[in-house]
Amino acid sequence: MFVWDVSPVLLSIGPIHVRYYGVLFALMLIGGYYLWQWQMLRGGHTQEQAEGFFLWGAVAVIAGARLGQVLFYNPAYYLSHPIEILYIWRGGLASHGATIGLVLVLYLYARHERLSKLEVLDRFSMSAALGATMVRLGNFMNSEIVGRVTDVPWAVKFPRCVYDRHLPLDLVPGRHPSQFYEAFLGLFVLLTLYLVDRKYKEERPLGLLASLFFILYFTGRFFVEFFKEYQTLSPDRSLLTMGQWLSIPFVLIGAFMLFRTLRSPQPTSSLRPAPVEKKGTKKGGGNKGRGKKKR
Repeated sequence: MFVWDVSPVLLSIGPIHVRYYGVLFALMLIGGYYLWQWQMLRGGHTQEQAEGFFLWGAVAVIAGARLGQVLFYNPAYYLSHPIEILYIWRGGLASHGATIGLVLVLYLYARHERLSKLEVLDRFSMSAALGATMVRLGNFMNSEIVGRVTDVPWAVKFPRCVYDRHLPLDLVPGRHPSQFYEAFLGLFVLLTLYLVDRKYKEERPLGLLASLFFILYFTGRFFVEFFKEYQTLSPDRSLLTMGQWLSIPFVLIGAFMLFRTLRSPQPTSSLRPAPVEKKGTKKGGGNKGRGKKKR
């Protein structure tokens, strides 16, 4: 049986520790930004508008994920130790909280830039799928968010995980590598969104990518949870894990969005900013907010 007993620290320079998770998180932010930039520029928006969301998005991911962990998974502990809410380096980030944070900030960003809310959700969907993939790879490197005990041929021993670190190696059970299950899920969603976008480009119905992301990712997340260890609820208290309960609303939201999108399809190209008219020999100013419709 494969044993994963690798330190989560990639490099140490004095008191500074560089972790695999941190490197993967940084790559997630960079890759997610370039996907977002590609979508925004292709849609006729400016480089400044694309860059303007980077800080918003980074803060939303970290703050939303941390608050999600605090509120959904261990509220009693953090209410008793409020200062530890800030200790993000000790782990504890929830993807459902990150999603809520991103949706909220995308809404505020769209209002600030006078853009369609559905358009910005669409254009960010591939970045979200990439993020889901990279974070789970980081979880594997940290030996966290492990799967349930199993004897399948691809089971992995995690002697560093919180459930088994007190056991001698020969007694550490094999577990589902559920981090890889979710990483593959994220790649599948990313590939699906890319293929849909490649087929329709700017003629795709407004809201299609966002609704597909919610449906595909959170439906997949619901089923992957059957292979993951319970993190807050216990089997004797609930038939479903906390992750499954939190996934259900996102699936329903995605289904509702898809229904509305297909019932009254509006091509994304209809929101393309109008070209700026030039006066005399002077070049026109920016096109921020022109020709855009709110939805």
